[in-house]
Amino acid sequence: MFSLLPLRPRLFIDWTLLLPALTISLLGILTISTFGEGASFAPRQMLWLAISLCVYLGMSKLDMSFIRRTPVVMAMYALALALLASLLLFADPVQGARAWFSFGPISFQPADFAKLTLIALLAKYLSRRHVEIGDFRHIIVSGIYSLALILLILVEPDMGNAIILGTIWLGMMLVSGISKKHLIILGLIGLVVASLLWFEGLKPYQRTRIISFVNPAADIQGSGYNAYQAKIAVGSGELFGKGIGYGTQSKLRFLPEYQTDFIFAAFAEEWGFIGVALLLSMYALLFARLAQIARESATNFDAFFTLGVLILFASHVAIHAGINIGLLPVTGTTIPFMSSGGSHLVLEFAALGIVTSLARHGRATVRDISANEYFGG
Repeated sequence: MFSLLPLRPRLFIDWTLLLPALTISLLGILTISTFGEGASFAPRQMLWLAISLCVYLGMSKLDMSFIRRTPVVMAMYALALALLASLLLFADPVQGARAWFSFGPISFQPADFAKLTLIALLAKYLSRRHVEIGDFRHIIVSGIYSLALILLILVEPDMGNAIILGTIWLGMMLVSGISKKHLIILGLIGLVVASLLWFEGLKPYQRTRIISFVNPAADIQGSGYNAYQAKIAVGSGELFGKGIGYGTQSKLRFLPEYQTDFIFAAFAEEWGFIGVALLLSMYALLFARLAQIARESATNFDAFFTLGVLILFASHVAIHAGINIGLLPVTGTTIPFMSSGGSHLVLEFAALGIVTSLARHGRATVRDISANEYFGG
């Protein structure tokens, strides 16, 4: 028997994406909570998590396939450039960097939007040209698009997010099938750019951070302080940790910015090796699901966009954890879903929402629906 009544549409939720991200977010809130002893970032972060979940639900329910269109992608790119340029003109410096727009208690970091924009832009570009990636011209063109965003972020200055954007571009070039010869050429270009940055682009304190990375103990009270305290926090967690809320390095503020740039170290101190293994397993589940969605994508754009989101999250995790355990110089990089802050958390759940929507609605489309669209030469 058939019913003529319309079925009530249900929200589409990919629990294999949402649950790991939600678990990581809650672990982060537990880490930054002071449990009644002084001011805590936890209530504010709970509010941002609720907002981010609403954003995920909204985007996963909507048909986000319009993001495949060239005018939409280019409009996002133009907006990202305008926002980053506006920072240099109108934003007040915070800790020496013009990286945030502040509206009362709310701050917005345009670099977060730039990351999502770059992923969409490269996904669009590569979806039409991945079979032609052997032509070095396409690497140059895509690199110019990326470099414009990277340079504006470097000028702020924000070395951490500039590195993340560069990693997104390089990672998406690699998954598109770049040749080994071109990869070697890119490596040589990278060495030249790094040399120019060292002598002309980096601020004195940024060069000092990199130098202190080699031997942080040489200046424990100065440039090596953050890295040294982070290593102490990670090591003191041992196997089972000191217990939730009992991290002395973070709660006594020996570890600066423990709620953002060094939250991995604060978590490792309280949860120990077992907790770190649990945290990394949540990221592994999230990454594995993103890789599966990319393999099953209906269009080239969907596949590249999903892989771009995977590269974004993986690069943040690798760089943040590397900084916290002393393998990389301090650059001020957050870890996805866990670090305190609103704009990056909303972006991360928005990215998952777009991936969910594309996977849902892409099944009803033909491959390469944008075959007639062209930009970038």
